[in-house]
Amino acid sequence: MDYLYDDNQAPIWDEIKKKREGKGLEIEPNYDAIEPLGSCGGLRLHVLGSGSKGNSCVVEGTQGALLIDAGFSKKASLERLAALNIKPESIKAILLTHEHYDHTKNLGVIARALKVPVYATFGTASAPVVSKEVSPYLIHQRDSFDIAGIRVKTFPTSHDANEPVAFRFESDKDALAYLTDSGVLSAEAKELLGDARILALESNYDPKMLEEGPYPLYLKKRIASDTGHLSNVQALDALKEIISSRLQTIVGMHLSETNNHPEVSITAIRTLIQDESIKVYAARQNRPISYI
Repeated sequence: MDYLYDDNQAPIWDEIKKKREGKGLEIEPNYDAIEPLGSCGGLRLHVLGSGSKGNSCVVEGTQGALLIDAGFSKKASLERLAALNIKPESIKAILLTHEHYDHTKNLGVIARALKVPVYATFGTASAPVVSKEVSPYLIHQRDSFDIAGIRVKTFPTSHDANEPVAFRFESDKDALAYLTDSGVLSAEAKELLGDARILALESNYDPKMLEEGPYPLYLKKRIASDTGHLSNVQALDALKEIISSRLQTIVGMHLSETNNHPEVSITAIRTLIQDESIKVYAARQNRPISYI
């Protein structure tokens, strides 16, 4: 499962090789084959890519899969699905977190290619980038519904978007929680993120890297605001409250390529979680990865 998407970031591949040779933190899953869904709980997370240049993920269940956001081109999306052995026909719906361009820029063409419905809040669906392309099924910021044998629960995030949401997925006795693009975490969010086997949680920036980095002041303030993004420190603080005995895998999401690094994010979380049976990873912008 070693799929390289050449994006002129050769040092990343050297880094991955070193990690897998045991010379540092394991920043990506290292396995020879994907376990059957029944062996790993019933749900699985596949990240096609996560970051400011594009976001799209798949939650796979035993009766089908759900695509979260559509931030990559049709070609890239189908290539990355194929790389992760996900058949397009297994995807039964597209769920949108919010309307920002890095999550919706190829929504129409992908929805038509997959021939699946789109689910979005009224605020998200009202955005031109969405409404001009598809007619979504409307959901509430606090909702619960079933698709392909997966119970989907939505809850609000704190982001500068119109009715943005995060998701909790449940199937049989398994649970997967997914949250990106939120400046803070409410008590409600922490409750729904808790007691999941797989937790995909935003870990966007390192505060020191952001402060000392090249971004203009207005953008730094936006990112660090209550309607911006979660930092490594905020993700760590949240984990202190939501970690449970059920947790097996943590995936840091939506990492900034300028103000963060996978090793920085993982190291921050590992200061809290020293139990090696809990795997800690960081999703990549240009590399599809499966998490089980």
